[in-house]
Amino acid sequence: MSSPNSPDRFNEDKSTFAVRGGGEAPDLAAGVAAIRNVLETLPIRPGVYRMQDARGDVLYVGKARALRNRVANYCQVERLTKRLQRMVSQTRSMTIVTTNNEAEALLLESQLIKRYRPAYNVLLRDDKSFPFILLRDDHAFPRVQKHRGARRAKGNYYGPFASAGSVNNTLNALQKLFLLRSCTDSFFKTRDRPCLLYQIKRCSAPCVGRIDEPAYNELVEDAKAFLGGKSTGVQAKLGAQMQAAAENMDFELAALLRDRLRALTFIQGTQAINAEGVGDADIFAMACKDGLIGIQAFFIRGGQNWGHRSFFPQHTNDVPEDEVLTSFLGQFYEEVPPPKQILLDRELTEGALLAEALGERAGYKIALQVPQRGDRRRLMDQAKRNAIEAIERRQAESTTQAKLLREVADLFDLAEPPERIEIYDNSHIQGTAATGAMVVAGPEGFRKGQYRKFNIKNKDTAPGDDFAMMREVFTRRFSRAQAEDPDRDSGDWPDLVLIDGGKGQLNTVKAALEEIGVEDVCLVGIAKGPEHGRDGREVFHMLDGREFQLPVNAPVLFYLQRLRDEVHRFAIGVHRDKRSKAIGASPLDEVPGIGPARKKALLMHFGTGRAVRNASLQDLQQAPGVSAGVAQQVYDFYHSR
Repeated sequence: MSSPNSPDRFNEDKSTFAVRGGGEAPDLAAGVAAIRNVLETLPIRPGVYRMQDARGDVLYVGKARALRNRVANYCQVERLTKRLQRMVSQTRSMTIVTTNNEAEALLLESQLIKRYRPAYNVLLRDDKSFPFILLRDDHAFPRVQKHRGARRAKGNYYGPFASAGSVNNTLNALQKLFLLRSCTDSFFKTRDRPCLLYQIKRCSAPCVGRIDEPAYNELVEDAKAFLGGKSTGVQAKLGAQMQAAAENMDFELAALLRDRLRALTFIQGTQAINAEGVGDADIFAMACKDGLIGIQAFFIRGGQNWGHRSFFPQHTNDVPEDEVLTSFLGQFYEEVPPPKQILLDRELTEGALLAEALGERAGYKIALQVPQRGDRRRLMDQAKRNAIEAIERRQAESTTQAKLLREVADLFDLAEPPERIEIYDNSHIQGTAATGAMVVAGPEGFRKGQYRKFNIKNKDTAPGDDFAMMREVFTRRFSRAQAEDPDRDSGDWPDLVLIDGGKGQLNTVKAALEEIGVEDVCLVGIAKGPEHGRDGREVFHMLDGREFQLPVNAPVLFYLQRLRDEVHRFAIGVHRDKRSKAIGASPLDEVPGIGPARKKALLMHFGTGRAVRNASLQDLQQAPGVSAGVAQQVYDFYHSR
């Protein structure tokens, strides 16, 4: 088997081929014909197949031990479920990737499902990466920090943690317990006196020599031992040190060690699950109720509970529970490194294959186990209870959300409860750093992966002209939607558009959409009431000229206010980011051929960008690190007129 990181592991040129057919409308016979056309070219070897519709959008990704045998099953229509028959009726082409073995096919299948998010695959809808604790080892005084994303930095990674809150709590306690620095290297180098963290006893201040390197390294080793599950040894060591300090009448040191012991006790007390003796393991339990499937995950590292999270895979109708859990695990470990043992509440038909594939990706042996007795069984029972409770909470939330969406439909005269709501707002300070923002909500809540920001690019827009900014945002958003999805069958067209503003903004948006031929989108303006929002009653403006307010205690009003507040939050955040970048900008950024080093040299020599602009050619040539050619280029840029 080839290396997981090998660049030619899945050689697209050698192992991929596609066969296309015709037809656009769903047609079962046409779909079967397209699949039969592919069968003539399929080998009897492992691989992955993608089923695509007439536009080339991926409908389904599947893997097979023998491609020809697996794909042939789709031609036996009478044996397929209704769901698969619908998929076949939309299929017009297939793309095939051959692999060396079935384990590679399983890995590639999970990879492609994450990339294409097909409509007929079980999907793990979780856009957030898991946080880790990183203890770096590329510095004489290693730093402890929270980490997300690719693990490129040198050091020890501990995780995953279920949420940012759980990792932040652990980091705070670690600072109290081991006094490790959390500052950046640049901040560390420039300190000449201890910072506030030293004053509140959360850092040992290695930056100013309050602790030497051997003593700091001893703290680092203690932290590694604790995060590795050896908290009992750390606790005994601190207790002995505290007793010795007290016997030597060093009460200040004894008090410090006492506080560190309290921090250790706090961390141990926050472990809602006693997992001592389990070591490193992920625990998964699945529950199903009324067609909804929920999966509860516990993350145990070093015998410590590092949090739990509930998942609700999508597209699970008519899919066997065994297949749902297998697909879920493949996608889950696409980005998260697996522990050496994964505990499940059931045997999987393809459990051995999944363990082989995960082990190939991780580089060590993975064991999938179903605990039968002891501590592991007790943990599994607790995970099962949590899975059932999570489904019940989800159903209660869904019922409330569905009721709210029905009320929204009645309120704004929609034929059906909206599946996609888009909310828009602008943010600027006296016209500077102007940005537009769009957030998206639906039956499952906010869809943060579909939020969009719009930099206002029209130079004719007067500073602070909200109407012109709204016109630009909506023209760009819906012109693109018309070009990319004119038939509106992708699910990216809104059923309802909420605009933060009154009658003026609403009429501006209506005129902008009419200019590009969009006249059937429900637009609603939300403006502050007569008391400027202090009474909690917004005014809703409709396209037909109606204006109304809702009772101050109406649940649907709270829901719409929450949508409006979310777009406020997002728009302000985007604006702040843009403003921060503008603060660090320099007039020299516009000069072609001037990189960071030369820009710094010029600013260090002349002091300001204005001085550089007003400098003579001779003065520019005398600046250190600036050649005669660069000096001429800078001078010509500012004096070309």
